Amino acid sequence: MMLDDFGLDGRVAVITGPAKGMGAEVTFTIARAGADVVLAGRDLEPIHDVARDVRMFGRQAEVVECDVTSAASVESLRQAALERFDGRVDILINVAGGTGPIETTSWDTTPEEFDEIVKLNMKGCFLTMRAFLPTMIERRYGKIVNVGGTFGLRGRALRMAYSASKWGLRGITRSTALEVGEYGINVNCVCPGMVDGPRFRRVCDENARRLGITPEEARRRHAEEYALKRVSTASDVANAILFFASDASRNITGQDLAVDGGWVI
Repeated sequence: MMLDDFGLDGRVAVITGPAKGMGAEVTFTIARAGADVVLAGRDLEPIHDVARDVRMFGRQAEVVECDVTSAASVESLRQAALERFDGRVDILINVAGGTGPIETTSWDTTPEEFDEIVKLNMKGCFLTMRAFLPTMIERRYGKIVNVGGTFGLRGRALRMAYSASKWGLRGITRSTALEVGEYGINVNCVCPGMVDGPRFRRVCDENARRLGITPEEARRRHAEEYALKRVSTASDVANAILFFASDASRNITGQDLAVDGGWVI
C-alpha cells in the first residue's frame, strides 16, 4: 500500500455537519488530502468560515443550506452538488448528528426526544445516502462514511435514545454495504468515543453537577475508562474518516471502526 492511496486528488466529497464539533477538522482533513468539498448544514455562518479556510489551501468549497432530516432539502443538496461538480460526487461523509437527552433514564425520555434524535441520527444519514447512491452506482464508485458512536457498539445507561439511534445507524450502514458492494461502493461507520470539544465539555459539566465533582474530575474519570487513558481528539476521528474515504480501504465495507482510546474492547 502506497502513501498516495490515502490521497483524494480529483475527488468530490459531500460533508454534512462540516463546521461544528469535529466537523471542521473532518472537512480540513478531507480537503487537505486533495478533495473538493460540498459543505451542507443548517447554520451557514460557521460553514462559510470553514469554506473560506478550505479555499485558502487551494480546494473548491461549495456551501449548501440543508436540513438532513428533510427529503426535499436533501434533494436540493443533491442537485446543487451535482450541478456544481458536473454530475460527480465520489464521497459522502455524514457527520451531522445530535446527542439527544443526557443523563436521562429510558422512562424519563419523552417520545418527542426519542423521535428527534432517531430522526437526526438515522433518518438524516438514510436520506443523504438515498440521494447520492444512484450517482455513485452509475459511476460504479463511491465512499460513504457515517459517523456513529461507541454507544452504538455498547449500551450506555442514561443515554438510551442516543444509543438506539447509533445502533440503528450501524444497521443502515451494513445493509446498504451489502446492497451496493457490486457497484464498487464502500459503506463504513466510524464510531468515536468521547471527543474533546464543546459537546464533551457539556457532558462533563452535566456529570460534574450530578455527581458533585469538578468538571476536571469528570473529564479524568472519563479518560480512566479507556485503555489509552486519553480522550480522543477531532483529529483522531478525522484521520479514521480519511482512511475510509480513500482507496486505502478499498476492500473494507460494512465495518464499524471505534476511535475511543480502547473503551469498547
